[in-house]
Amino acid sequence: MRVGVLGATGRMGQAACRAILRSADLELAAVVGRSTSLGRGLRELVREAPPDLLVSEDLSDLLSAEVEVVVDFSAPQATMALARSCLSEGIHLVSGTTGLPPGALEELARLAGNKGEGNMVWAPNFALGAVLAMHFAVVAARYYPAAEIIELHHAAKADAPSGSSIRTAQQIAQARAEGAAGPALALAGAAGQSGEPAAVPDTKLEARGANVDGVPIHSVRLPGLVAHQEVLFGGEGETLSIRHDSMDRASFMPGVLLAVRTVPTTRGLTIGLEPLLGLQAP
Repeated sequence: MRVGVLGATGRMGQAACRAILRSADLELAAVVGRSTSLGRGLRELVREAPPDLLVSEDLSDLLSAEVEVVVDFSAPQATMALARSCLSEGIHLVSGTTGLPPGALEELARLAGNKGEGNMVWAPNFALGAVLAMHFAVVAARYYPAAEIIELHHAAKADAPSGSSIRTAQQIAQARAEGAAGPALALAGAAGQSGEPAAVPDTKLEARGANVDGVPIHSVRLPGLVAHQEVLFGGEGETLSIRHDSMDRASFMPGVLLAVRTVPTTRGLTIGLEPLLGLQAP
């Protein structure tokens, strides 16, 4: 399978290039990166790259290279431009770009999977442990009246809160709503609780973090970090913590390769790795 990478000169893009180059069933056919790297050999950044593979800044070079799938770790504007140009040509996309503008996922869903058009997998996190941690958090959300998220990333990460933490908060809120009439309510009542999510203080108080669907998110950006998230639940006389840590960007690559190999047969827009891993909604 011929694969291209958008954002190839960034840290995640370089890791994706290495993973593709090491895969016997995939061919790295084209790379697009920052204009400062235009015309440079990818080998200057990724030693496994063939000497004739040059960095381009033009999305049209992905089309001319006849790639079948593009892996995207770039910026929101570039991601949307990529989807508009490539999906209509039948090229499939795998994207981990976060910080997408409002309405972006709805537009991507309209663009992907129509007759003769490419499919797309978008995920805020490709690490298996991170996906499982989010899944476990959704299970726990039905039984605890209060939750907060602490997410920690490297200092150069452009968006805050992270895409993973936003998706986790949204899923927690959805699980609470769906579980309001189930066993969670019975447990809460037995403990003398209302069964409703605990009230969040006025989020104009910046120390309480961002408020996403009633869940506070606290963002940390420091050198030395890669990607880390902890979800803390509080109940009657107890707390529960669910934490995942990525110490190396290599942790994301099995998920990226899984998405690359399955996106041709995964119709339309797939959000998150959960469907590819067979994880059903709790």
